[in-house]
Amino acid sequence: MIEPRADRPHAITRGADQAHDTQDFVNELRSMNATPHVAQNKSGRSSAIDGRTTRHAGYAVSQRIGQRIEQAFGWIKAIAGHENSRFRGRNRVGWSFVFAAAAYNLVRLPKLIAASP
Repeated sequence: MIEPRADRPHAITRGADQAHDTQDFVNELRSMNATPHVAQNKSGRSSAIDGRTTRHAGYAVSQRIGQRIEQAFGWIKAIAGHENSRFRGRNRVGWSFVFAAAAYNLVRLPKLIAASP
């Protein structure tokens, strides 16, 4: 996904979860002029993400956005019952997911309206 965009004149970022916090992945991104916004793995092993990345405000923003996206998928799995699909076929599963995502947006709507100026 990075290779078609690697020849741009400005640096790009790539967000990923803790599973991608490996030296090989981070070095490959840096060789393609991409900044790795990978979540640091702090559960015992050393992290490949160092202060060069974490000191910037953009890294913190990427982590918050990633958390917000994961929250939506977690809600759809746990509350909307999409841990295992009840349907077969791409079309039925797709429409079921769209319906669950719309329900999540309706649940979030009052909080979004209250937060708007």
